[in-house]
Amino acid sequence: MNAWYLICFLSALAVFIAFTNQYILKMQTTIAITTGSVVISLLLILAVKMLGDETALFITQVVSGIDFNQLLLKGMLGFLLFAGALEIDLNALKRQRWEITILVLFSTLVSTFIVGYLSYFAFSLFSFPIPFIYCLLFGALISPTDPIAVLAIIKQMSAPQGISIQVEGESLFNDGVGLVIFTTIFAVAFYGTEANFAEVAELFLVDAIGGIVFGLVIALVGHFVIINCKDINTRLLVTLTIPSAGFALANIWEISGALAMVTSGILLGNITRATASKRRGPDGTRYVKDFWHATDSFLNALLFLIIGMLIVTIPLTWQIIGLGLVMVPIVLLARFISVGSPYLLFKRFREYDKHSVKILTWGGLRGGLALAMAAAIPKNQMMIEGLDLHDIMVIITYVVVIFSIIIQGLTISPLIQKSIQAAKEKSK
Repeated sequence: MNAWYLICFLSALAVFIAFTNQYILKMQTTIAITTGSVVISLLLILAVKMLGDETALFITQVVSGIDFNQLLLKGMLGFLLFAGALEIDLNALKRQRWEITILVLFSTLVSTFIVGYLSYFAFSLFSFPIPFIYCLLFGALISPTDPIAVLAIIKQMSAPQGISIQVEGESLFNDGVGLVIFTTIFAVAFYGTEANFAEVAELFLVDAIGGIVFGLVIALVGHFVIINCKDINTRLLVTLTIPSAGFALANIWEISGALAMVTSGILLGNITRATASKRRGPDGTRYVKDFWHATDSFLNALLFLIIGMLIVTIPLTWQIIGLGLVMVPIVLLARFISVGSPYLLFKRFREYDKHSVKILTWGGLRGGLALAMAAAIPKNQMMIEGLDLHDIMVIITYVVVIFSIIIQGLTISPLIQKSIQAAKEKSK
C-alpha cells in the first residue's frame, strides 16, 4: 500500500465516522472524528503489540512514505486557513479589530514564552534535559488555537457575536502569526540562524508582512477574475487556485503563506462574495460557500486520522505520556495569562461579557496546526535520553490536542450558555 492509497482509505473512514456520528454519538463533527482517530490509533497500537513486528513494520513503511511537512504545512494548511477565513464577517471583525490584533500578536508571543519557560523546568524535573530553544519551539507550536471545533459549538448555540468574532478572528490570525513565530524559532534551532534580536525581528517581519501583502495582491487578482467570470464552475476553480498555487508560491518566496491565505480569504469572503452576489444573484455564490465549508470539515477530519496513524509508528512510553499530561495545565495557564492580561486594558475602554476570558481560555482549542508543526520537526536531529526529539514533541502535542478537543470541546457549552444568559439579562 502506498501513501496515496492510505490517504484515500483514511478519507473514506473520515466520511464514515462523520455519517455514523449523526445517529450514534451526535457530537460536533470535529470532536467525533478526533475521538474516532484516538480509538483507531489505540486499536492499531494494540494490534501491533499483539500481531508482532511484521505488522508494525508494514504500518511504519506505509506511514513513512508520507512527507508530513510537505503534506500538512506546505499543502493542506493553505486550504484549511483559506476555507476558515471565507467564513469571517469583516464588519464584525472591524468592530473588534484592536482586541483581535492585541490577542493575536501579544497573546501568542506571551503564551509562547510562558510555555517555553515552564516546559523547560517541567522537562528537567522529569529528567528530560531538553535545551531551552526546543522548549520555546514547543511553546510556539502549541500556542496558536484552532477555530474549527469550538466555532461550530458557538454558532450552534448562537453565542453572542462579540464572543464569536473574538474566538473566530483570533484563532484564524494567530494560526498565521503562530506559524511565523514557529518558523522563526525553527530557523534558529535547526538552521543556525543568528539568534540576535535584529536578525530574528527581520525574519519575523519579512515573513509576516510579506504574507499579508501577498494575500492582498492575490485577493485583488481573484476579485477581478471572479466578478468578471460568467461561468460558475470557473469561479469555483479560481478559488481553488488561491490555496493551491498561491500558497505554493508564498512558500517558494519564503513568506507567510498562512497569513496570505487568511488575508485573501477574508477579502474574497466578504467583498468579492457580496459583489458577485449582486451581479450574478445569491445562487451564483452560495455553492462556493457550501463547497468550502464541506472541504474545511473534510480536511480537518483527514488531518486527525493521518496524525493518528503517525502516532502508531512512534514508540510510546508512560513517561512521555505523563509529560504530555503535565503540559496540559501549563498550556492552559499560559493561555489564561496571555488572554486575561490584555482584558485588564480592554475593560477600561469597553464593556465586555464577564465570561469572555474564561471562554477564550477554555475554548482556545489546539488542533491540526499544532500537530502539523510538531510533525514537521526533523527526525534524528536531537536525541534526549535515547529518544528522538521529534517523537517526544509529536506525542506531547498529541496528548495536549486530544485533551483540548475532546475534554475542553465537550465542556465549553456551559460557559457559552452563561454568556448567552448574561447577554439576555443585559438586554432587559
